[in-house]
Amino acid sequence: MPRVLKLTIAYDGTAYVGWQRQASGTSIQGLIEDALARIDGAPVNVAGAGRTDAGVHAFGQVASATVTTALDTATLKRALNATLPPDVRCAAVEQMPDDFHARYSAIGKQYDYWIWQGDVQPPFVRTWSWLVPRALDVAAMDAAARLLEGRHDFAAFQSAGSGVKTSVRTVTQARVLAGPDAVRPEQRDSAAQWEQWHRASALCDTPGGLPIVVRLEANGFLRHMVRAVVGTLVEIGERRRAVESISDLLASGDRSAAGPTAPPTGLILVRVDYPAAVAPGLQSL
Repeated sequence: MPRVLKLTIAYDGTAYVGWQRQASGTSIQGLIEDALARIDGAPVNVAGAGRTDAGVHAFGQVASATVTTALDTATLKRALNATLPPDVRCAAVEQMPDDFHARYSAIGKQYDYWIWQGDVQPPFVRTWSWLVPRALDVAAMDAAARLLEGRHDFAAFQSAGSGVKTSVRTVTQARVLAGPDAVRPEQRDSAAQWEQWHRASALCDTPGGLPIVVRLEANGFLRHMVRAVVGTLVEIGERRRAVESISDLLASGDRSAAGPTAPPTGLILVRVDYPAAVAPGLQSL
């Protein structure tokens, strides 16, 4: 009998064209669909909770798929990880109700964006952070980020071509954290956050710079919204625009008035939330 699976996927997006299968290049969706097809003995369509771009990473991407294999979820997870490349891991496999859909059932997501502020970027984080060599006013960036919280029209932070019906979203948390603040203990309440804490903790002891994390949680995100927010916040951190300009941008809806789109390399999909569901993590790796 067909059954619906929820897959929690972690990946380093450096080598891939993004989540979505494309005409050329290797995608995360394509890798998972091909792996499931080999297990199921027939083509399998996989839907993702979000279409991360080329170079974007994930600790807790979620995908849904309908399969007919009788393998239990633990065996399926092992089979997937035996087939997938080492920079793409299946963290968990769960059987779900027939109406579950990774994208349409989601009620919220968390994205983090990593900035390395300093003159020397450690080689081991060059594909996981944006190097900003200029000094940043983190307190000003955080004050500006908090103005994003609440229900607003985020058209000023949306790239063209998304095709969404509305650009109104509700941001439940927006923070900019630096150094030890980025690794505060209360953020270690899931395995994905533990991995993040471990990475940040190592960075805090690295000479030559400072890790800065822009953290956004919302009920949904627009195309390139996080990266546009980060580009704008960096301009605020460089004192090239005022903290209060965030409110003006929200009111105007003018994308050309906001900051540049930050590079994809620092962006991480940390978590996808579902009703009455445990946040996905890496505890089974």
